[in-house]
Amino acid sequence: MTVTRRSLLAGFSATLALPAVTGRAAAQTPLVVASLLGDDKPETLVWNHIRDVVEAEMPGAFAFNVVTNAALGGEKQVVEGMRLGSIQASLSTLSNLTAWVPECILFDLPFLFRDDAHLAATLRSSTAVRLQEQLEQEGLIAPAFIDYGARHLLAPTPLLEPSAMEGKRIRVIQSRLHAALWQGFEAQPIALPITETYNALSTGHVDAMDLTISAYAGFRLNEVAPHVTLTGHIRAVGAVIFARSFWEGLDAQRRAVLGRAAEEGAAHFDMLMRDDERRSLESTKAAGATFHPIANRPDWEAPAREVWSAFSGEAGGMERIEAIARI
Repeated sequence: MTVTRRSLLAGFSATLALPAVTGRAAAQTPLVVASLLGDDKPETLVWNHIRDVVEAEMPGAFAFNVVTNAALGGEKQVVEGMRLGSIQASLSTLSNLTAWVPECILFDLPFLFRDDAHLAATLRSSTAVRLQEQLEQEGLIAPAFIDYGARHLLAPTPLLEPSAMEGKRIRVIQSRLHAALWQGFEAQPIALPITETYNALSTGHVDAMDLTISAYAGFRLNEVAPHVTLTGHIRAVGAVIFARSFWEGLDAQRRAVLGRAAEEGAAHFDMLMRDDERRSLESTKAAGATFHPIANRPDWEAPAREVWSAFSGEAGGMERIEAIARI
């Protein structure tokens, strides 16, 4: 049975009408969760929080099995596993999800979001609802969005001016937008899974990459790329996602409880991420990393903004992009 947007929202809102659940659920529903990072990182801690919220409301309903440290694969492999039904839940960046829903590319547009409040307002808008509907059609239920923070440029040597990118091999996620962004700086983009970036930087296979500060510390990339230019060029927006095949197998009560827990978990994740970003900055600085403030910001923004028009068709049109920029 296909889950419609109306039934999905009804499932979430139905929680308000549910009576309190007491006692143990009759049968546990197995729930395999893939996390790319370790036990101490927000990507894993958020699932502990979701599990605890669910357990408090519906004891014994789910048997969470959180598999950490990318043991089930990188982002693309995890989503493919979810679409096949071998993995039930995970987090994913919207960058990764553009492979299935091209319009997710809207949230990758460089220098689009001014600050946290601007991003949060966009994620409450009809644009976000539209993405949820499209993800559902691709076999993914996304009850909540998350903010991983801003992506910054990192490298073994300082890259402080846009001209320094000329000829550099830069690791990118498998995204045409990310590739086009760095091609605008005359760099050579190379798509690699996140799990291969440490070796690629250490061997010189790539000269640079971009990533959030939290993931920079989580993957110990400061050991091979100790220079970070704080460009903040793209906000790494993501979603809490469930396999639709798994979601459709749940009764209405379980969907409602899990959906509400995911929304609470997303808010908790954003808080954890801000705290983890501060700690990551401090720990990598203490280990020898150098963080360079961005200089001549308009020089960085000029080629990046060209990406807006180049990808406006996939992002829903320039009118939509400009409307979000004005929020």
